Amino acid sequence: MGDHKEQPLRVGAAVRRRRRAQELTLAAVAERSGLSVPFLSQVENERARPSKPSLERIADALGTTAVELLAAADPACSVDVVRAADEGFTPPESCSRSLVRGHHQLHAMEFTGDHDEGREVQHRNDELMYVVDGAVEVEAEGRAHRLGRGDTLYMSGGVRHRWRATEPDTRVVVVAVADHIEALEDRHRKGA
Repeated sequence: MGDHKEQPLRVGAAVRRRRRAQELTLAAVAERSGLSVPFLSQVENERARPSKPSLERIADALGTTAVELLAAADPACSVDVVRAADEGFTPPESCSRSLVRGHHQLHAMEFTGDHDEGREVQHRNDELMYVVDGAVEVEAEGRAHRLGRGDTLYMSGGVRHRWRATEPDTRVVVVAVADHIEALEDRHRKGA
């Protein structure tokens, strides 16, 4: 019932992502494809399903193929259960696994064991770290933060950071707004 694979594909989301990645307007895609702006808007908003010839025209306008757009389409589901057994999950000494399938607004990862980021990373959008078990040390904005079981750390987008587990059998869940999402307000760039 809640199986991800049973849901119909939402090709409109794939069309919108591809168009935005190329920084094209609906008008530009309409001109390239010979289709109307209102029709393309309806496709992107899942209010119209393009025929095979229309999808091929949209794909050509976006420099891709209909097959690639369909492969990138999100399933139209609002609920998806990811079970540990889906991947034969038996935590080794150190591993990571995605807790969310597909291309969504949120990413969630579980890290188990002896994790050491090593290098600094920087994400475009906000991120939350929750220590399920064990302990970690996070370096962010030039400060070290020690977190234990049950602690959380929130970081705004753009904060350079790195983290490592400081105890064996540490489990950490990291939830982040996906990089393809544009934040409404970017405090770091606007100087707020």
